[in-house]
This record gives sequence, C-alpha cells and structure tokens, in this order.
Amino acid sequence: MKRFLGLMTMVVTLALSARAQEYVDLKYRFEKGQLFELEQKSRSETYMTVNEVMQRTTRDYNNIISIDVTDIQPGKTTLTFRYKDLKFNFNAKNQNIFVDAKVTNDKEPFQAGLKKVLDQPFTVEIQTSGIINKVDGLDAILDNAASAFSSLKQDEQEAYKKLMKDQFGTDAFQGWLEQLLIMYPAHGIKTGTQWEENVPLRGGLVGRVDLYWNLQTWDAETAKIGGTNKIKTDKVQTLTLEDDIKATAEISGTTSSNYLIDRGSGLPRICVQNTDMAGDYTYKVNKAKRIKHDLKVPVKVVTNASYKIKRMK
Repeated sequence: MKRFLGLMTMVVTLALSARAQEYVDLKYRFEKGQLFELEQKSRSETYMTVNEVMQRTTRDYNNIISIDVTDIQPGKTTLTFRYKDLKFNFNAKNQNIFVDAKVTNDKEPFQAGLKKVLDQPFTVEIQTSGIINKVDGLDAILDNAASAFSSLKQDEQEAYKKLMKDQFGTDAFQGWLEQLLIMYPAHGIKTGTQWEENVPLRGGLVGRVDLYWNLQTWDAETAKIGGTNKIKTDKVQTLTLEDDIKATAEISGTTSSNYLIDRGSGLPRICVQNTDMAGDYTYKVNKAKRIKHDLKVPVKVVTNASYKIKRMK
C-alpha cells in the first residue's frame, strides 16, 4: 500500500510539473448574445491635512452592471454596459450623500441624477487582448442626468456635475475598467510567466499606471493570476480639485490584485484589489480661496474592492 501511495504521489507530482511547463493561451473570447453581470463592492478613504487639520473623505460603491455582447469583429468586441443597481455613499466635510438610485428621494438631488443613469446603455470596445479602444455614450448619459440639478443654484449645479463626472464619467470608468480587467500577452504563457502593460492615469489625476501580472496556476476552466499596479502622478500638471482649487500632485502608490479567471471568456470570476497611495498636493495661490502662497497638502488614499462577474446566458 505504501508503495502504491508513493507511486500515486509521484504521478501527481509529475503531472503538475508537466502542466507547469505547458503553455496556455489566455485572451477574451465572446459570443454575440452572451450576457454577464458584474457586482462591485468597494470603499475608498482619502485623508488630507490642510493647515494641520485632517480632512477625511470616504466613497462607497455597491453596484451591479450588466454586460451584453452586442457585436464581434476580428480582434475586437463591443460590449454594452448598463447600471442595474447603483448605490453610492459620499462623506466629506460633514456632508453625507447616500444614494440608492432605485429609490426616490426628493431631498437629495444626486439621487435623482443617478436614477437617470440606471438602465441606460453605453458601450465599450475591447480588443481580444483586453486593451480598451474606447468608451462611448456614457458622458451623454451623465449630461442628461444633470438635468436633475437644474433647480439648484449655479454653484451647486456645477458641484454636483463635477462629483458625478469624477465618479462616473468616461475617463473615470475607463480608468477603473483598465485596472480591473487583465491585458493578456499576444503569445501563450506558462506558470510563473510575468508580463506588463502601461496606461494613462485617468479620472482626475494625471500620470501613468504600470501594470504587472503573473500566472500562478491554471487548469482547463480557470487561471489564477496575481497583479500589481504601480501608480504615479505627473507632478507638474495642474489639476482642478474640489471647491475649484488649482493644484499639482506628487502622489504614488500600488494596487495589489488577485484574480480567478474564467478561461472561457477571459473575464475574472472573482477579483480582489487593495490600493495604497500617498504623497502631496500643492495648492496654488488663490485669493478667492484665501490661499496666499503655495500650500503643500499631504494626502493618503486607501481603497479596498471586490468584484464578481458571472455569466447569465
């Protein structure tokens, strides 16, 4: 019996060793008419110290997005996205905005705005490698949703429009999707292979994201992949922050990701991400904001997120 168990252990070990040396072709594979559902749960905390006073901003997302495969062309696919459920909680400067887009709340204009976003289609064109060519239709949806703010004062309208664009606009959405979906290499890879890509930092900050992935294990149906994103802002570019403050940003950080990939589609069945960023904003002189000289503002951002994507049909 001991000899038999020893032989079985050897067979399993040799099989695993052989699998590790085999090459696997990973890419996005879709069929027209397929439907997927993406569930997002994330929390982001931002800490800023202005004139020795700590300011804390939190953003919580609990969203469900449907993804329809609507067109397939050689080397690329058009996916149609729709927010099916959208819950957003924003807390800053003693102001709390909680939004459940399915619920009517006349006292919260942002809720009325995001309600107009639900079930509205916009498209993402993605290559089989995972490179995103473009996002279409999302800004038009947000422009229409901004009509919910028309009864507010002009400065309040602009503040709500900026909040909506910063959180849900085309740049923010594409930047989020580029850091969620893996960009696969053009050739087959084997266990232990590392590959990389880089994309612009989108959605407010200006800079770049260097993306690194490594194949840990795989079988006929799934692949486990680890990811690391190195994020760095361009410290000379001027940004517009909340309250119309002009600033530059010298901020860097890392996102660590763990994926369970569905080899059938290339999409992650599960993804868990943790981001830590830190650095400084430099507020520029602004008499209207009582900023008499350039002001260095330390900032730290911590984000924890989990995602699930399942095929519905």
